[in-house]
Amino acid sequence: MRNDKQHYQDGFFIYDISTFNERVVRELILNAVSHRMYQMSGSIFIRQYRDRLVVESPGGFPNGITVDNILNRQSPRNRRIAEILSLCGLVERSGQGMNLIYELSIMEAKDLPDFTGTDNNFVSLTLNGLIIDKKMLSIIKKIGEERLESFSTSDFLIVNALYHENPVLEYLRPRLKRLADIGVVEHIGRNKYVLARQLYAAVGKTGIHTWIVGLDRDTNKELILTHIQKNKNRGTQFKELKQVLPSLSRGEIQVLMRELKDQGKYVEGKGAGARWFAE
Repeated sequence: MRNDKQHYQDGFFIYDISTFNERVVRELILNAVSHRMYQMSGSIFIRQYRDRLVVESPGGFPNGITVDNILNRQSPRNRRIAEILSLCGLVERSGQGMNLIYELSIMEAKDLPDFTGTDNNFVSLTLNGLIIDKKMLSIIKKIGEERLESFSTSDFLIVNALYHENPVLEYLRPRLKRLADIGVVEHIGRNKYVLARQLYAAVGKTGIHTWIVGLDRDTNKELILTHIQKNKNRGTQFKELKQVLPSLSRGEIQVLMRELKDQGKYVEGKGAGARWFAE
């Protein structure tokens, strides 16, 4: 099997990364052997290309398994085979081979496994071997081995999503607070997180951090101002602003209002029935 090396530089140091991670390839093949449907005729096919590896195995996903839950749910189709592979020391983490594939793909800044082509008769998994963004490798290196050792698969997926400016899936969100506690992400709003500034600094992208944080804040202020201007005759009560930005707390909205006032964007009424008017 040909396995070219890819190079990336971090400061004065140059590192090599194999196009096909041997641990990932091993888990991929063992997963196909363990979970294929042996009642169906046919063989497991492994096709290697310059930049990708495609593995096809007879039978679709086991009952209850989909692309969306494949990392969180287990349904072994051939339990005895899985046990034998584990006893032989071929499986590193029983029942978590797919998790390892995802984690190592992210650590090497490669595309996530692709199940395009999977149907009820075959599972098709494409392993992409090319590094898609070498700066992501510096992000992972900056996080550090000590913190990475404590990472779950969900933590890797969150870092990958935030770096590529994708939304964090709902089932991953409970892990955000822990990542904030260890300094990997920053909480910039009630339901808004971003990678820590120090991680962007490691790849010379502090401007992106500022843009993400600032864009969110400026967008919220623009929404407030637009609503106030639409009610220029009768004024706007504070409770309406909470409807405009339901994800923000009262205190967070008050901070935005003070910033608008400092910019000369509105004047306020007085008392409990205060209304807001745009200048």
